[in-house]
Amino acid sequence: MKKDIHPKYEETTITCACGNVIKTRSTVKNIHVEICAACHPYFTGKEKMMDTAGRVEAYKKRYAKQDAKPAAPKA
Repeated sequence: MKKDIHPKYEETTITCACGNVIKTRSTVKNIHVEICAACHPYFTGKEKMMDTAGRVEAYKKRYAKQDAKPAAPKA
């Protein structure tokens, strides 16, 4: 590598709002984040699943072909 053209790559800490601290290496010192893998709902299993079955049934009911209507007479 050429000298004096690359940023310094040194040890740093990533601090989450939940209090989790991760030690790593970066060109940026002391990174602060709002959410991490320790507190994100997807990774912790606290994710709220939406009930899509009701929505699918409502869609099918709304857009299903209506066989009860009589066909218009041809002229």
